Amino acid sequence: MADTMTLSETFESFHTRSLEDREGFWLGEAQRIDWDIAPLEACDTSNLPFARWFPDGALNLCYNCVDRWAERQPDAQAIIAVSTETNSERVYSFAELKSEVSRWASIYRAYGLEKGERVLIYMPMIAEAIFAMLAAVRIGAIHSVVFGGFASHALAARIDDAKPKLIVSADAGKRGGKVISYKPLLDEALGVAEAQPDHLIMVSRGLAPMDMKARRDVLFNEIMAQHEGADVPCVPVPADHPSYILYTSGTTGTPKGVQRDTGGYAVALAASMEHIYFGEPGTAYFATSDIGWVVGHSYIVYGPLIAGMASIVYEGLPNVPDAGVWWRLAEKYNVRSMFTAPTALRLLKKEDPSFLKASDLSSLKALFVAGEPLDEPTSTWIAEELGVPIIDNYWQTETGWPILSVARPIEPNAVLKAGSPGVPMYGYDVRLLHEETGAEVGPGEKGVIAMMPPLPPGCLSTVWGDDERFVETYFRAIPNVEAYSTFDWGTKDEGGYYTILGRTDDVINVAGHRLGTREIEEAICGHPRVAEAAVVGMAHPVKTQVPAAFVVVKGAVEGEDLDALKAEFISAVSHSIGAIARPGVLHIVPALPKTRSGKVLRRALQAVCERRDPGDLSTIEDKTALSRIVEVMQAG
Repeated sequence: MADTMTLSETFESFHTRSLEDREGFWLGEAQRIDWDIAPLEACDTSNLPFARWFPDGALNLCYNCVDRWAERQPDAQAIIAVSTETNSERVYSFAELKSEVSRWASIYRAYGLEKGERVLIYMPMIAEAIFAMLAAVRIGAIHSVVFGGFASHALAARIDDAKPKLIVSADAGKRGGKVISYKPLLDEALGVAEAQPDHLIMVSRGLAPMDMKARRDVLFNEIMAQHEGADVPCVPVPADHPSYILYTSGTTGTPKGVQRDTGGYAVALAASMEHIYFGEPGTAYFATSDIGWVVGHSYIVYGPLIAGMASIVYEGLPNVPDAGVWWRLAEKYNVRSMFTAPTALRLLKKEDPSFLKASDLSSLKALFVAGEPLDEPTSTWIAEELGVPIIDNYWQTETGWPILSVARPIEPNAVLKAGSPGVPMYGYDVRLLHEETGAEVGPGEKGVIAMMPPLPPGCLSTVWGDDERFVETYFRAIPNVEAYSTFDWGTKDEGGYYTILGRTDDVINVAGHRLGTREIEEAICGHPRVAEAAVVGMAHPVKTQVPAAFVVVKGAVEGEDLDALKAEFISAVSHSIGAIARPGVLHIVPALPKTRSGKVLRRALQAVCERRDPGDLSTIEDKTALSRIVEVMQAG
């Protein structure tokens, strides 16, 4: 299909109305939510870039996720908790979910947690983690979920920033058969943190011993029975009341807490489930992420439940016990929409493809992919193997829901372009801006992806406790214009479809030529032997930088002429982009260093290339990945 194809007028007019009639559009979408006080105003823009969505409204997020569905469809599936690590599987109906959440809300109340106070949740992917999140918003408290197993110093920084009254955790998580004890990490973090919680509420899974501190630490297993049957009512809060804090990476050592409101977030998620994700009450949604990341908040917990859907909460790997596990769950629970990351797909690409066709996926409307750019070869491969639409979408922790995608529920025949996450979604006034002048760039030209304020509902309200940082970080990065910077490079074709070229700090300056690492990675990944690749800029005395490539190949390489294979990969870059983009060095490595959410630690790779200390590796999934790369480099 030609690149110049435009979207149908149907979606174009829908998007245009969301910008030109912001009040009417979003007050209409707000009707998807049950309000204690229905809003009469959609957005207060009197203090931009701060936007207050539905400022005269009041609601409860937990009621919209749990209680209203417990009334309408009490026996329908709500949470499907699956762990291939512990070989457990349990389904909770909406009525049962309400009981469990009320139990947790009663526990919070018993230990002094009140509206506006914080509870930090440091949990594995178990049902109790979801109950703990929903119970917090039920009583108007603010939760801050930290990825389970996060290193102690990073955890301590988040504790000091959020200053939680309570911390909820578990004895351990489990990944790839390995038990990760949480309590020692938590105790170590509290040993250095200035802020101290009143209590730790610990869930024992029987995976690891816990050293409990008298009077501070509480074992959930011992108190749960006394709170069974508790009836804790939902506390209405103003629409701009914070629902949670979620920390994201920053350029300084201080963690950056994305603060989300309640009303705008609820409306944004309800709308996205309808317009983007094929949401339908009584069906199932499967996002393979973790609650420690934004996808887990928006599309494991709040989005599906607001839509009255069952949500699969999965603890495990995509290829254990085998590469068919996800697809069997999709068949068993008649999953309507599925959401995963490109990293997981590249991992499955190395497995036996028969697993992808062994399950009946007739219930599946689409597979959504986000978290990092989806390269065209992987997109084409998985679409052919699964036989369902692969819908890329692009967004950030800060936005809470997609900036770019293709809204097939609105326009069923909307074009999907492999390698492109699509077009701006309703509510987003997206621009491509020149990084030095702030002027808009034309089709085919590289620019910084930016949005004009007000940001739509669901996006961050501010940085927790630091309004100045919110403005300076996001709205002062591009000269001469007050626009939200995503800090991502992109291009746009004549039809309005965007391509993500990588972070603005992932641009390589080779002898004065600026090259996006994503472009080089795509060229390498186009080779049939490549499973995945990462490219970083390596300092060079003459050219400033040269590309350094790290490639994971499919199949065994023992006995193979690796120099010839490397030459093929380098030739692919020359052919696709030009000689200027040829990697100065290319290493075939067993694995790439990644965070637990699947993002490649490119800064660590760059540090290794330049023989520098890679710094904080607290988020790395496989601690041996980097050392094995060093061994490959030393071996030549």
